[in-house]
Amino acid sequence: MESASGRYVLSFNGEVYNFPRLRQEPGLSGYPFQGHSDTEVILAAVQHLGVEKAVSKFEGMFALALWDREERCLWLARDRVGKKPLYYGWCGNSFLFGSELKALRKHPDFDSDLDRDALGQYMQYGWVSQPHSIYQQVRKLPPGSLLKIPQNCKPWGAQPARFWSAREVCERGERNRFTGSYEDAINQLDVVLKRAVEDRMVADVELGALLSGGIDSSMIVALMQQISDRPVKTFSIGFWEEKYNEAEYASAVARHLKTEHHEIYVTPDQALDVVEHLPQMYDEPFADSSQIPTYLVSKLAREQVKVVLTGDGGDEQMAGYRRYKNCLKHWQHLQRIPRPARNAMGSVTSALGTGSWRWAKKYADQGKTVPRWTRKMGKISQRSCNWTAGSPQQILANKFTSCLAVDQFVPGAVDPVTPLSDPSGWANVQDPLFAMLHYDFTGYLPDDILVKVDRASMAVGLEARAPLLDTEVLELAWSLPREYLFDGRTGKRVLRDLLMRYVPRNLVDRPKRGFSVPVKEWLVGPLRDWVEDLISEQALTEQGIFDPQSIRDAWHQHLYGWANHSELMWSVLMFQAWWKAQSVE
Repeated sequence: MESASGRYVLSFNGEVYNFPRLRQEPGLSGYPFQGHSDTEVILAAVQHLGVEKAVSKFEGMFALALWDREERCLWLARDRVGKKPLYYGWCGNSFLFGSELKALRKHPDFDSDLDRDALGQYMQYGWVSQPHSIYQQVRKLPPGSLLKIPQNCKPWGAQPARFWSAREVCERGERNRFTGSYEDAINQLDVVLKRAVEDRMVADVELGALLSGGIDSSMIVALMQQISDRPVKTFSIGFWEEKYNEAEYASAVARHLKTEHHEIYVTPDQALDVVEHLPQMYDEPFADSSQIPTYLVSKLAREQVKVVLTGDGGDEQMAGYRRYKNCLKHWQHLQRIPRPARNAMGSVTSALGTGSWRWAKKYADQGKTVPRWTRKMGKISQRSCNWTAGSPQQILANKFTSCLAVDQFVPGAVDPVTPLSDPSGWANVQDPLFAMLHYDFTGYLPDDILVKVDRASMAVGLEARAPLLDTEVLELAWSLPREYLFDGRTGKRVLRDLLMRYVPRNLVDRPKRGFSVPVKEWLVGPLRDWVEDLISEQALTEQGIFDPQSIRDAWHQHLYGWANHSELMWSVLMFQAWWKAQSVE
């Protein structure tokens, strides 16, 4: 779309939710609007305020490119949280940008050399962390960033600049803690969250909600139902395996709130059928196996609606993950142990694991299940890195890592600078809980959770909106005293108690379950032949990317019960499937 003055031309993906309020601001109200879209309001704001000031006012999910005909420069911008993707890079003298890597790969100058450092870190975490991509010459614009490319810009001569910082919000929250009572906090959260939901319910198409039955999605649906003048359409997915099934909880919440509920129970075969489509959906290696149920529930919802609201973001803002409790306990324990003793324990436990695998390998080579005592040593070995952790963020990172070093499976890889590995970007706060919340918010959330939901939903043409990621909600959450979020046993205390105003306690107080699939069982069962084909020693040697022996050892450790390498092996398989798919494009 072109601005009224003709100066700016905009290419825009996403939604700006506060555009009706922006449209009424002094200066913008006089713009010669031709329609009622947020796109036109973006152009009006840029024309009146300038690019940097205008973008800082946008509340929503967006990736945009703006060409300034007068200054002869290109601006790229990405929303605060990183809900929408934006890739860019220099291939030769061509500057490429877009929402998908598959679009960039079509350009004749595209450089497909892998970024081996990014791949090494992917093997640790299961995702490619921004600002890197899987390709050397392509990067991701970090969340909350602007990039200005003048017409005469030299390759990589311009660097992104922040227009919003989660770190600043976290640090400001510690300096200026919420001073009201706990009841005041619940009331304030009710106000800001209701406004966020209401903003995201503005749509010219029918909308619904993804409902898992957990606190976050139930809270969103409860507020939607209060605002709506008719039953909200809700969608959930169930598995026949009880361990992985949350559909019953979702159904109970839907009945209480009187939504128009839709659910589907998925068989293992239906879930496995999705696997072959994942490389096309995710565009670069991505190994969160809950991508499968996320796609299936998105597909179910798309049969009835074009927009859904989700509960994404609540765990990272309000301490919802169980790992926060475990990490806090471990960090407090470490503080009482001298550093030399911790280093020694780390070396000893690592050596025990290495030695026990040498013994267990004799059984594995014969196709036998390894002895139980060696498996215990393996678990001790996998946790050895926690002894040497120097911060709560490092302990949290160790909860994610499938391997201890980026070069363990990718020879020559070195740790790239990302939010996961660069302490200079971590929040400087005294409370270790908020330090971990910020770490997850800038790493796990944008590069795993939001990638998973965005690609799965967009693969079926469904738009997913997340009210809990509203800026006001985040700023309130990170200003609350720790005890308002975390009571020492469970997190999301304030959100949980707010939900109890809308839903009975018995539907709220239950153990948290992840949205997952039985990868461990699949790998040694129905997917075993596929695994063996993708990671055969011959295939790995010919490919020349991984260390074949290390990959094969990890596979045998998993196959014969020495260690649970489900996440690691899924990362290998998702890369191999992606590599195979993009090689034949």
